[in-house]
Amino acid sequence: MKMIIEQFINEKIVQTSAYVKAVIEHDIHYTELDRFVEDTIEEWTLIPVTDETPGSAKERVFWHLIHEFSLYGSQALINNLFFQSEIKTCIDFFDDRGSYPIDCIGWRPLH
Repeated sequence: MKMIIEQFINEKIVQTSAYVKAVIEHDIHYTELDRFVEDTIEEWTLIPVTDETPGSAKERVFWHLIHEFSLYGSQALINNLFFQSEIKTCIDFFDDRGSYPIDCIGWRPLH
């Protein structure tokens, strides 16, 4: 099960980075990112998860981002420069270009 979760998270981290960059660059409409977040949460419910503790720092940041987008919506990437800066810091961490974002508190959703 650990392998399935790691594979899921690693794939979603790559996809999340691509979506965020595309929204910031205005290559796609922010609603595409909203749809991706909803689909990701729905896919996650198909994996039997019993532990809410992320398996890695990158997974913790990933769940933080998913929760942030669920809470504020992807439009905040366009309208809120502080939010955009926070998200970029997380994406830089995914890309090994930055340190762990201090304010990231991400937990796996249990279902």
